[in-house]
Amino acid sequence: MNNFMILGAFLITIGLFTTILVMLHRINQRIQEINKTQSHQYNLIVKIQSILKNKSATNAVAENAEMIYQDLLQNLIPIMASIDIMPRSTSEHPLWRALGGIMDEYARNPFALEKLRRAIKLDSEIARSVDNYMHRADAFLNHLNTTEPDGILSTTFTDGLLGKSLTFFAQAKQLATQGD
Repeated sequence: MNNFMILGAFLITIGLFTTILVMLHRINQRIQEINKTQSHQYNLIVKIQSILKNKSATNAVAENAEMIYQDLLQNLIPIMASIDIMPRSTSEHPLWRALGGIMDEYARNPFALEKLRRAIKLDSEIARSVDNYMHRADAFLNHLNTTEPDGILSTTFTDGLLGKSLTFFAQAKQLATQGD
C-alpha cells in the first residue's frame, strides 16, 4: 500500500511538472510573438520618423497637420452630437479621441451605424458634415499617397482610425441613400 502511495505521488508530481513545462513553453511562445510585434512596430515608427524628417512634401503636410486635423474635427463634432457619442478619455489629439470614440462605440454597439444612417437621412446638416469630413479626409489621404513614395505614413493613416472612420461613414451614407 505504501508503494502505491509513493507511486501515485510520483505520478502526480510528474504530471504537475509536465503541465508546468507545457505552460512555460506556451508563455515563452507568446512572449516571443509580442517581442516580434513590438519590434515590427518600432521599426515602422523609426521609418515614419525618417520619412517625416527627410521628405519635403511630407514635411509640408506635417507642418499643416494641425490645421487639417482641426478641419476634420470641426466636421466630426456635430456628427458625434447627433448620434450621442463621446470622444475617448485619453491624452491623444482631440481628432483621434473623437475618431476613437466613434469607432469604439461602433465596435461595442453596431447600432451606431443605424443611428448615423438615420441622422444622415433626416438631417441635412449632418449629411453635409459627413460629406465634408469624407471629402477632406479622402483628399488628405490622397495627398499623402501622392507625396510619399514609400507609403508608410499614408498606410498608417489609411489602416488607422482615419481610414476606418471613412469606411464607417461611407457605409452609413450608402445605407441612407439606398432608400431614396
